[in-house]
Amino acid sequence: MSKLSSMSQVELEQLHEELLAQYKDFQGRGLKLDMSRGKPGKEVLDHSNALFAAMENYTNETGIDTRNYGNLAGLPEARRLFSEAFLDMPAEQIIVGGNSSLTLMFDTIGRAFVRGVLPGMTPWGKLEKVKFLCPAPGYDRHFMICDYYGIEMIPIPLLEDGPDMDQIESLVAADASIKGIWCVPMYSNPDGVTYSDDVVRRLAAMPTAAEDFRIFWDNAYCVHHLYGANRDHVLNIYKECEKVGTTDRPYLFASTSKVTIAGGGICAMAMSPANLEWAMKNLNVQAIGFDKVNQLRHCRFLPNAEAVEALMERHAEVLRPKFALVLEMLGKELTEWEIARWTNPKGGYFISFYGPEGCAKKIVSLCKEAGVVMTGAGATYPYGKDPQDINIRIAPTLPPAEELATAMELFCLVVKLCAVEKALAK
Repeated sequence: MSKLSSMSQVELEQLHEELLAQYKDFQGRGLKLDMSRGKPGKEVLDHSNALFAAMENYTNETGIDTRNYGNLAGLPEARRLFSEAFLDMPAEQIIVGGNSSLTLMFDTIGRAFVRGVLPGMTPWGKLEKVKFLCPAPGYDRHFMICDYYGIEMIPIPLLEDGPDMDQIESLVAADASIKGIWCVPMYSNPDGVTYSDDVVRRLAAMPTAAEDFRIFWDNAYCVHHLYGANRDHVLNIYKECEKVGTTDRPYLFASTSKVTIAGGGICAMAMSPANLEWAMKNLNVQAIGFDKVNQLRHCRFLPNAEAVEALMERHAEVLRPKFALVLEMLGKELTEWEIARWTNPKGGYFISFYGPEGCAKKIVSLCKEAGVVMTGAGATYPYGKDPQDINIRIAPTLPPAEELATAMELFCLVVKLCAVEKALAK
């Protein structure tokens, strides 16, 4: 029996008064704390300050003057870095871009709408309806891209081993207007789920009514392990597609946005030779070349996969205590109340919190009114609509430990307050 269900009406009212008084005390503190997005904190960013050291020259390993135009697919060493450290794909099948993999995703869908995913295929913009499968809870900016292009989003439950494949296989086999799926296969945003081998194989092999069905494989957290050797692993989707003859199906994305400098990293996408040839033909109209000076700077700072691994372990040393603090406070303050559950991820940037049904928006609103800004409730679902109003994404990475502790103290208080008010309303 939960703490609240065993209380009388009088006891609930007294507890509500106590919690409300504590909340008003927080309101009077003038807090201004930001936990709204998964931003790296200053200590993590400082690990990459060496990027800004003056370079002796701007010529790459093959003699390219990186200050000039050209080399649209990226520097050879940058393509090799993403091949070895992030994507496990042949370097010649990788395009290295600017600072945002989200831009690559946005542009890839844009090209599909205007030109089709391959020569001879109908542009999506000429179709009556385009639909995408959206595992949820998921990354809000994936959903924003769909919304921008007018793509109908179909929520798919995210299970402990990945998206509900029974539902996915049934849908894509029957509906040719379903053109893609968003996937964050390792340490998913926000639940921290890593796709099982079975899920990856089924995604690669499933029959689809749409010939031009595409998997947008956003491997955003592929090197973001919190616990060293105790890490998750995910199968290479492209290699699984090779086995079953669907190599044109996946686009793979990664970036250094949370590895080096969040606003000044480099990104990449990998794909089949046919997809790459078509992408390059279209990119050649859009751009003359991405920032090769930044690519060279990154390759000198991170010359190989071992250097990336060492840097990410330094990140983990900073992040582990923050995640531990959040988990400890949630456990201490809320376990006996039996009103919530939360994830304990092995990597990534978030802890996913599930509170009392119908209370997530109110919890976030009350936190904001007391000076702690969190990701909007519902943001982790298509159209911003969490059907149970239950999920809140906790981002522990930005605030210093002292501020994080204060924010979580308020958060736990507000969760209790909302739960008591819900109990009183029955």
